Order: sequence, then structure tokens, then C-alpha cells
Amino acid sequence: MSMMKGFSNAFRIPELRKKILITLGLVFVCRLVSQIPAPGVDWRALQSVIDTARQNSAGGGLLDWFDVFTGGAMAQCAIGFLSIWPYISAQIVIQLLSSVIPALEKLKKEGESGRQQLSQITRYLTIVLCVVQSWGIATMLTHPGALGPAFAGAEIVVNPGIGFHLMTVIGMTTASLFVMWLADQITTFGIGNGASLIIMINITSRLPQAILSAWERYFGLGGVQASAPIAELPILIIFFLAVVMGTVLLTQGVRKVTIHTTRRSVGGGNTYGMQQTYMPLRVNYTGVMPIIFAQPLIQIPSAILMKLTDPTSSGISGSLNRFAQNLSNPTALHMVAYAVLIMFFAFFWVATQFNAIDISENLKKDGSYIPGIRPGRATAEFLDDMMTKITLIGGTGLLIVALIPMLLMGWMSVPWAIASFFGGTSLLIVVGVALDTLRIMESHLLVRKYDGFLSHGSLRGRNG
Repeated sequence: MSMMKGFSNAFRIPELRKKILITLGLVFVCRLVSQIPAPGVDWRALQSVIDTARQNSAGGGLLDWFDVFTGGAMAQCAIGFLSIWPYISAQIVIQLLSSVIPALEKLKKEGESGRQQLSQITRYLTIVLCVVQSWGIATMLTHPGALGPAFAGAEIVVNPGIGFHLMTVIGMTTASLFVMWLADQITTFGIGNGASLIIMINITSRLPQAILSAWERYFGLGGVQASAPIAELPILIIFFLAVVMGTVLLTQGVRKVTIHTTRRSVGGGNTYGMQQTYMPLRVNYTGVMPIIFAQPLIQIPSAILMKLTDPTSSGISGSLNRFAQNLSNPTALHMVAYAVLIMFFAFFWVATQFNAIDISENLKKDGSYIPGIRPGRATAEFLDDMMTKITLIGGTGLLIVALIPMLLMGWMSVPWAIASFFGGTSLLIVVGVALDTLRIMESHLLVRKYDGFLSHGSLRGRNG
């Protein structure tokens, strides 16, 4: 009831109502872009290729992964196929490079002007990524045989040639940049982070398909008989609620490090300090980055290896092909490799993004310290050790959430359309973005003396 009352109160505040309506309108435009087919593509032939590819382990895994995050744009090769992902990829690259390239690191510390320059560099890199990726898509559509011998005879492109390549590059690049602009408008005039909201909407747009798949699985649909016992459904629903609850805890969990501020005098004789606050270290500091990095690093090499080897061979080529198939399917080998990569990237992301030395120096400049820890180097070592332990816990939780869809697919034969909502990147993004958006809306409500979404406690989101 408190949640529904919070939504009702949100529309009573003119400013907040305007932001919500702007956000909904811009998101609707983004969804339209993802439904406009790219010119020159025979979507029936494309759908046939996709259905065939899904029967192959590595190819199907990649296609399912792309289909979820493009909001179904892949199935009809829409001009919005790239969506917001080139922009997100560019942000990740610049964020990583700013930790190792002194010039970018200097811009990062120059305040607003430096951030604007980094933002401009990110946009230029986005254009480059759009051109490269859209050219690759055009080449793949023109030569589907590159996916394997089974697709050699497919004719997806009506009139292949340089004209089709240029048309595809211009269309997809323009659409992706337009979506990037819409994301900026949502961030400026709407509610929450525009890029994150667009990704969340793309993911949740597949929810109706998941519901239909579940109905067909347990009740039958359109003449298709049910393939699983109905007694499995309530167990799956309870399990889903438990996974969502665990994901919320993982997203909002923080380790509070006590901070004391010494007394100091500021002009006019006013004295400040002797305050006790805390520094929140997020349990899931890495967010979904380890999963985003790990999944392609397994699926793409597997797909390449399967293409370059002969499954009928009894020698090394056949062994490598079987190894690639096991690596791409939800087998024990796949899950072990996936787990190792997720934990590696969890610690790698923290090592590149969490700068304990800078934090300790800033605390020292502000006259703050951690009780029982000497300022300076000792504080940096304490924070680094603390973050290592937190990352181990957060990475383990992230690993469990990431493996749940694969366990459901492997042990219970749950289709990917359903299993993808039980964990992994999809659930983490949806939960994290939803919490961030609700937190922003709740802050507007509380400022104007309205009740928030919770009767007790508060929403922190991913940044709180």
C-alpha cells in the first residue's frame, strides 16, 4: 500500500509529474527506433538464420544475449540494433583508460571542464564504435556463411554491395547517436540516468515473451502441449522472489567505515568538526561489469573455435570443437570458466576504479580520520584491505546471481527467455536501475512532505 501511495503522490507534484511524463515519452521514442527494420534486409530469411543459429550452442547463446539487451531489435535487424551500447562501451573504455593514462586522469580531476572534455571524447569514441560495429553487422548479413556451413546458402540481403554497407552504417550509427541524445535528455529533463533506463526498458520489453513461454511450458498454448508439470510453477515463482530479494540486498548492501572529523575554525570564529560520519563501501562495487566482460569472453572465442574446427574429426580438430561446445553450453566447464572470469573482473574493476591512496589523502586534507588508523599510508592500506574483503563477498554474491539462469537451463531445461529474468545481467540491471529511479522519486516526495515508497527505512539505489 505504501508503494502504491508513493506512486499516487508522485503525480500530485507538478514538477515530478512533468519529469515522469517526459521520461515515458522519450523511452517510447527509443522503443520505436528499435522496431524500425533496416532497409535492404529480408527479415524472414534473417529469422530463419536466427532460429537455426539458436540450435547451435555458441551462436545461439550470443544471439539470445544480444536479443535481450537490444529489446528484440536483433530479430528484425532494426536500425536501432546497436541501441545505447556503443555509448556504454565508450564510457567503460574511457573510465578504464582514465586510470592508466595520465592525460585522461588529469582531465578527470579538473572538475566540470575536465568532465566535459571527457564526455566529448566519449562521444567521438561512440561514433567510431558505431561505424565499426554496424559495418561488421552489414558484412555478417551479406555473408551469413561466416557463422558456419549451415548458413552458407542463406540470402538475407536483397541487394548486397557497398551501397548496402554504407546504408547500414549510416542508418545504425545515426539511430545509435539519436538514442544517445535521447538518453542525455532523459538524464537532464526526466527521472534517473537515461542510458540505464533505456537498457532496463530493452530488457523488460522481453518480459511478455517470457510470460508466454512460461504459459506454454506449464499450460500449453496454441495447440502445443505443456512440457513441464504444473507443480513446478509455484516453486519457480517462490524461487524468483527469493532471487530478487537477494539481488536487492546485494545491490543495496554497504560496509560502513566510521569517519571522525577533527575540530577546526573557519572565518568569523565559527568552529566545525568533532563529527562522526561514515564512509559507505558498497558490497557490489563493480555492478554488472564483471558479467558484461565475462560473457562475451566465453561465447565469442567458443563461436570462433567452433567455426574453425571440424566436429566430425576424430583428431585435434574434433576435440577442440567438442571443447568449444562444452564451453559455450551451460556445462560444468562453462560455469567454472564463467565463475573464474567473474571473480577476476570483480577484483580487476575494483583495482582500477577504487583508489585508496586518493581517498586517504582527501580525508587527511579535510581533517578526517578512521578511528584507530593513522592518517596517510596506513589509512590507504586499511581501506585497500577492507575493499579486498568486501569484493570477495560481493563477487561471490554476484557469481551466484550470474550462475542461477544457467543452473535453471541445465538442470530444469527452463528456456532462456524465462531463465534470463532469474539472475545474471538482466536482473541486476533491472533491480539496480529501478532502485535508483525510485530513490530519486522518493527524494522529491520527501522534500515536499509526502510519504515515500517505504514505511520504514530508505531507498539507497546503487549510488546511495
